[in-house]
Amino acid sequence: MSLPAGLLDDVKNYLNITWDDPEEDIKIMGFIARGMKYLNKVAGAELDYMEEDKPRELLFDYCRYARSNALDEFQINYQHELLSLQIEYEVKAYAQKQADNPDV
Repeated sequence: MSLPAGLLDDVKNYLNITWDDPEEDIKIMGFIARGMKYLNKVAGAELDYMEEDKPRELLFDYCRYARSNALDEFQINYQHELLSLQIEYEVKAYAQKQADNPDV
């Protein structure tokens, strides 16, 4: 999975990583890729992580938890936000389906 341009730098800024370390960049890129995959699965859609919105916020927090070796706590602490994300995208998919097939 390729990362959107600038996303690594944005996540590093959020995590207060101000130094350059290629090994750490690889680790952070892994957090980002896994977080994107996880959040896309929760939402049931490809999310936009460059827009200042809930998916980006959740991705940044996912990376913070992953970096702190506390990923097992992420789902517990963000259960409400993850459920809201899932419902939002289910409603959007349903609305799109209705728009595409108004007779159904």
